[in-house]
Amino acid sequence: MILLLSLIGFFSGSIMFSYWIAHLKGINLKKVREGNPGAFNLGYSLGLFYGVLGASFDFLKGYIPIMFFVKNFEISSNGLIIVALSPILGHAFSPFLKFKGGKALAVTFGVWSALTNFKISFIYAVILGILKYFERKINKDKPSIPEVDATLDLTGFGIIGILLWMFKYNTFLLQFWFFNLILLIFKRYKDIIVLLHALSKKAHN
Repeated sequence: MILLLSLIGFFSGSIMFSYWIAHLKGINLKKVREGNPGAFNLGYSLGLFYGVLGASFDFLKGYIPIMFFVKNFEISSNGLIIVALSPILGHAFSPFLKFKGGKALAVTFGVWSALTNFKISFIYAVILGILKYFERKINKDKPSIPEVDATLDLTGFGIIGILLWMFKYNTFLLQFWFFNLILLIFKRYKDIIVLLHALSKKAHN
C-alpha cells in the first residue's frame, strides 16, 4: 500500500504545471535565471498572475494527494514520511524533465498544509515574508537573485525545525521535516555555493 500511494504521490508531484504553462507561452523556463522550472521563474517571465497560477497548481499537487491519503488510509508514521515525501520528490526529480525538476517549495507548502491543517505552512509563509521584507530593505528593493532566494528558503525552513523541536510537535513531523530539509538543500546547494563564493571574493577585495 505504501508503495502504491507513494507512486501516486510521485506522479502527482512530477506534473510540471509551471514549466508547461511557460512552454505554451513560448518560454523555456530552463533558460530563465538559474533554470528552475518552477512557479517563481514563471512569474518572473510572465508576471504575477502566472506566477500565482503556477504556484497554486504546484501547491495543490502536494496538498490534494496527501490530504486524500491521510483521510482515507491508515498509514504508520514511518510510512507516512515516505508517502508525504513522494510529491516533493516527484517535483524535484520529474521524469517529464529528465529527472531535473524544480526546487519544490510550493509543493512542500502543499504537503505541510495537508499534514498540519495549514498551521506549519502558514507559519513558514510568515517567516519567509519577514525574511524577504528585510532582504528587500537591505538591498533597497533590488530584484532578488536565486542565490539569496535559496538562502531565505533554507533559513526559514530551518526556523520551522527549531519551532517543531521547541514546542514538542509530533516526532513524525520533526522526522519528516529533516528529510524535507535534506531535499531542499540538495536542490539549492549550487546556489549556496555560488553565494558563498561571491561573499568570500567580496571579503578578500
